[in-house]
Amino acid sequence: MLKFFQKPYRWALIYTIIMAISITYVLLDTFVIPQAETRIDISSETEDTENNDTESNDTSYAIITENSYEDENIQITIDTVREYDTNVYIANIQVSDVSYLKTAFADNTYGRNIKETTSDIAEDNDAIFAINGDYYGFRNYGFVIRNGVLYRDTAGEAGSEDLVINSAGNMSIIDENETDIQTLVEDNAWQVLSFGPTLINDGEITVTASSEVSKSMNTNPRTAFGQVSALHYIFIVSDGRTSESPGLSLLELAQIFYDNGCNVAYNLDGGGSSTMWFNGQVINNPTTNGDTISERSISDIVYIGY
Repeated sequence: MLKFFQKPYRWALIYTIIMAISITYVLLDTFVIPQAETRIDISSETEDTENNDTESNDTSYAIITENSYEDENIQITIDTVREYDTNVYIANIQVSDVSYLKTAFADNTYGRNIKETTSDIAEDNDAIFAINGDYYGFRNYGFVIRNGVLYRDTAGEAGSEDLVINSAGNMSIIDENETDIQTLVEDNAWQVLSFGPTLINDGEITVTASSEVSKSMNTNPRTAFGQVSALHYIFIVSDGRTSESPGLSLLELAQIFYDNGCNVAYNLDGGGSSTMWFNGQVINNPTTNGDTISERSISDIVYIGY
């Protein structure tokens, strides 16, 4: 046994095995092993309660069609159009209160590598309409405030832009590295999503033909949403990576929001994650791994419901 360890190459073999085991564990821990986490305890008068009182989840008096929904608090109309040789799904949504614009986590749990499909998360939360969110669980940075509760206060790299939806339902763009998260909490921010980039701000398109999400192709399935006016929103999902629909560039996506009258618009997780769900059905054609029409499991959704 002693002679075994006296051979230099054998020490190298042992070291290689240990390193391989360590690297494998780190990769599994980062990308595979589910890890529930806790919210951040920052005092706020409304931290433990919903932003506003809402009606009970009674949709029995709603008028529902294949592409629309209407009750006294929520109006939804979904149109499918061809833009830039791609199928684009545009949801025009108005609500009577920001509390009907909600977010939800996979398995109703905040944490890393906890994933479900948009459909499953939407159904678990009795959503009427939903899109995939910002896939916060794939990163360990980026502000996370959901339904008025702070979960993560770690800023990303310089220039990281977040979308903030305040207690009145208005959207604005912030730079994480220039924003005090305590101030957002004290101001009762309702939702903060961190993906980007910003597509429109103050009524002006903010991306160019060369803008793109890191490590992404120039045309992709896309998910984004924006604001026209108080409590009036536009949600857009596009198909992509198929022979029928190559997808959209960020500039093309921004132009569609601009043409629909948005003053603010923000890009969310796209590619295989891009999913629009309405009244129990997936509306678009999600592409997993670039060639299969199926939903990808994700960490969170943005939805409309009670």
